[in-house]
Order: sequence, then structure tokens, then C-alpha cells
Amino acid sequence: MVRPFVRTGGRLRPSRPEVRLESLVLAATAPADTLMLDHRRVLALAQGVRGGLAVADIAAVLELPPSTVLILVCDLMDSGHLSSPINAREDQPEIDTLREVLRGLRTKV
Repeated sequence: MVRPFVRTGGRLRPSRPEVRLESLVLAATAPADTLMLDHRRVLALAQGVRGGLAVADIAAVLELPPSTVLILVCDLMDSGHLSSPINAREDQPEIDTLREVLRGLRTKV
């Protein structure tokens, strides 16, 4: 059994506070030769899933504490091995407006 603080190099907090357990991550194309074992395990999971994988799912599959996986994921994002899908922009139209447009389009057909 390896203690979580050993897996994270003694760090207690992730480098990216915006990354949370429900955040999706995608595998990028960066060489993984120099990565530590836990980082390689996280990256292997992300590479095997198309469309992204939630940090919480990674923690569950690897049976590691979620806080530890958050730090590992942020390490991989910092090194370019993982990325996050682009979030929807703030200035997107409201859902009611989109429904009204769709309704209008359907009545035209």
C-alpha cells in the first residue's frame, strides 16, 4: 500500500483549482516515456475512452482517493498529456430561445 502523499510527490492540492471530480479529461498526444506509474495508469485509462472520462471515474477504476487522482490529472494536464474539452461559452443563447427557433423551423417545413 502506497500512501497518497507519496503518489503525489507530497503535494496536497491540485495545480488547477478549476478541475473537479466531474471534470472530463481527454488524452492528448504526448510521449509517456518519462511518466511515473500512477500517471501512466491515469493516461492509459483516458486513452482507452473516446469523448472524455470524468476524474471521479478514473479514481473509481484505479481505486485511488479522488483527491490524489485530481492531483495526478492536473500534473498530466500541466505536462500536456491530458486536456479538457472546451466549455460552452457564457454568451450562448438561453435554452428557451433555442426551443422557440426550433419550433419556428418546424412550422416552416
